[in-house]
Amino acid sequence: MSNLLKDIYSPSFYNALATGLNKIIPGFERQIFISLILTENFQEKELKERMRHTTQALRAFMPDNFAEAAHLLPAIITQLKDDGFSEGRLEFLFLPDYIATYGLADYENSIKALEHVTQYITGEFAIRPFLLHYYEPTLAQMLSWSRHEKYQVRRLASEGSRPRLPWAMAVPALKKDPSPVLPILENLKNDSSEIVRPSVANNLNDIAKDHPSIVLQIAAQWKETSKEIDALIKHGCRTLLKQGHPEILNHYGLSAKNVTLANFKINTPEVFMGNNLEFSFKIKNEQSMNQIIRVEYAIYYLRQNNTYAKKVFKISERLFLPQEEITITRRQSFKRITTRTFYPGQHRLGLILNGEEKEVKPFDLVVK
Repeated sequence: MSNLLKDIYSPSFYNALATGLNKIIPGFERQIFISLILTENFQEKELKERMRHTTQALRAFMPDNFAEAAHLLPAIITQLKDDGFSEGRLEFLFLPDYIATYGLADYENSIKALEHVTQYITGEFAIRPFLLHYYEPTLAQMLSWSRHEKYQVRRLASEGSRPRLPWAMAVPALKKDPSPVLPILENLKNDSSEIVRPSVANNLNDIAKDHPSIVLQIAAQWKETSKEIDALIKHGCRTLLKQGHPEILNHYGLSAKNVTLANFKINTPEVFMGNNLEFSFKIKNEQSMNQIIRVEYAIYYLRQNNTYAKKVFKISERLFLPQEEITITRRQSFKRITTRTFYPGQHRLGLILNGEEKEVKPFDLVVK
């Protein structure tokens, strides 16, 4: 069985999908659909390419009039459920993608369709073109969705309005001025859903990258409202914490003055590609009272142009007793991944205690 995420789009999936579509779409032809999908270069396509490829193949059998096509989508979803396809399966991202690709000129029917489809598979990516082309009405709709009875629709309001949603087109207007999103987040900060609240935090984290002062103000306003909101705020401030932003460190009472680092050792000064960087160190609370210590490390990845890209990883954050000292050992993988290219040469490792980088040491990455 393949471990590649793109292979969720497999021949067996398309055969099962075709069975359901054949029951709903007038004039659907199973074999033609399969032949449109499984082209000679299908195996070369990556995940998003396969999703769009599926969207385009479906278009060959859907009505030319988008309003009629949109009317078929709820029936298709009902049939998929009857066929045993549960909600939230990534394979079905082609359904909201169909709306974004072919419904952009029909705002009213597209928005209605997205409200329905997102209850089966998230429409967070599909809403982005509508934010770009119909900025004010789409934001107004998302504010309305933030009060929707279905948690999936409420989550679309918060996740879909993120200024910097990963793997999706950014919304420059929201990056410049996120204030239109704030009423949506205010409506959802107390949401009962364990899926919606993290989405609010994601949105705050996006905003913090361009407007930290706004998120710091929200953190102060929402502080100690409830245990759930406190957790939401902290998750929403994760980038500021990793950056060691002074105001957020002060907000959480994280001071590095009485925290010491000792015996920092890189146990693998030469790391071969595919192996782990191993390191250890001691930290101590030098105070005569309890104190929270946040422990992080930074990898300074060598770039092709001999500059460095810094990425911070959290180890722990907990209460230390007076004079408590612990030893920490960690590993960082250097296995090949699709999201990062590793370059041979001298990289660096830094240790961060309560937002302050205490020490940096070099190590060599060997690529054979």
